[in-house]
Amino acid sequence: MARSNTFTPAPYRYGFADPEAYLARTPKGLSEETVRAISAYKHEPAWMLEKRLEAYRIFLEKPLPTWGADLSHLDFDQMTYFMRAQDRPARSWEEVPDRIRQTFDRIGVPEAERKFLAGVGAQYESEVVYHNLQKEWEEKGVIFVDTDTALREHEELVRKHFGTIIPSHDHKFAALNTAVWSGGSFVYIPAGVHVDIPLQAYFRINARSAGQFERTLIIAESGSYVHYVEGCSAPTYSYDALHSAVVEVIVKEGARVRYTTIQNWSANVYNLVTKRATAHKNATMEWVDCNLGSQVTMKYPAVFLVGEGARAEILSLAVAGQGQHQDAGAKAIHLAPRTSSVITSKSVSHSGGRTSYRGLVKVTPRAVDCCSKVNCDALLLDESSRSDTYPTIDSQQSRVKIEHEATISKIGDEQLFYLRSRGLSETEAAGLIINGFIEPIVKELPMEYAVEMNRLIELQMEGSVG
Repeated sequence: MARSNTFTPAPYRYGFADPEAYLARTPKGLSEETVRAISAYKHEPAWMLEKRLEAYRIFLEKPLPTWGADLSHLDFDQMTYFMRAQDRPARSWEEVPDRIRQTFDRIGVPEAERKFLAGVGAQYESEVVYHNLQKEWEEKGVIFVDTDTALREHEELVRKHFGTIIPSHDHKFAALNTAVWSGGSFVYIPAGVHVDIPLQAYFRINARSAGQFERTLIIAESGSYVHYVEGCSAPTYSYDALHSAVVEVIVKEGARVRYTTIQNWSANVYNLVTKRATAHKNATMEWVDCNLGSQVTMKYPAVFLVGEGARAEILSLAVAGQGQHQDAGAKAIHLAPRTSSVITSKSVSHSGGRTSYRGLVKVTPRAVDCCSKVNCDALLLDESSRSDTYPTIDSQQSRVKIEHEATISKIGDEQLFYLRSRGLSETEAAGLIINGFIEPIVKELPMEYAVEMNRLIELQMEGSVG
């Protein structure tokens, strides 16, 4: 039975919902018939159906994680795993059905596309409803389509890379995603091409007790560059929803990829996401991961440094309020010589919320002369909130440099007194302190997203101080 939430969520900007109307949807619950139906709806090749069925069998065998956030209330039998809102992705905004277009208009997706994006995708429930890439980048050989379209039009590329970084047997939710995946983004950047302005995808869950399982695959060839940005939201319901995505990024020699997430799910969503990248010789992979909203988040972006001189930077921000547990972190796996990683984690807990940093730095015997630095800072706004740190460092090589720093602090009375003596209210003073605390993360966002991030944090902090 789906669980009804008993807490009152913080003010949420995107908690509106549309009437539910779909061209196709599977019945509630997960079964082999559901998996076959999803593949049939999409007219997929036989090898993908086999991959889905194998993953479904693995899902049944794998236990739920017993570490991290409490997942005992997840009811897979009450979820709907596939909903189709229209028959194909639109290339013109006017082709999108009115009710869906109005939803994304309210969120600001088309405005963002016009102002500062090279391309944009918008996913509504299980499938992408709109996708567009500026002609300039198409002419340079850039591919930016939804993953379903990629499977039809670029099958060999998808088959070569799909599941190579996150196999179905990795854990229960990797298996779940592989069994029922739908939508997501496929990005291919040719060698030497630099996409100077971001590509963006926006993911929206609308229905009650729904699941969204997008699959994103990014391939950056040698010497290329791309910045991919994703945003997420959902209506506020009294019943749980599930978001369980898988993201695989392949960064070839000398290439650089930045992947930015601004998550703002409503407080009824379980956000259980697996993100992993491989960085080859002299490549750079950057994760910028901002987690607000959701009832539970478990997400640990990882980089496997497989080539000599590869670099990883992972910036993580988590904000948890009433009834929320943000269990976030990062992983850096050093597999080659002279690789480097920097992990910076910032968390804010207020109104009884809980944040956790869970991280791993692993150095294998081959990774001689590598270096890694981990910095975890937590800010507590009241006595009822909580923050935990679970770092793991596993070094099998003596010629390395590894640093780990962790701090936990509260907003000091003397700080508030100083700012209030300058004419600020207690809430305004606390807001300035919080903005200064998270500034190392927010400054890495494009300006328009940084402004939005600060606005979202202000909304979530309303009433949490004073």
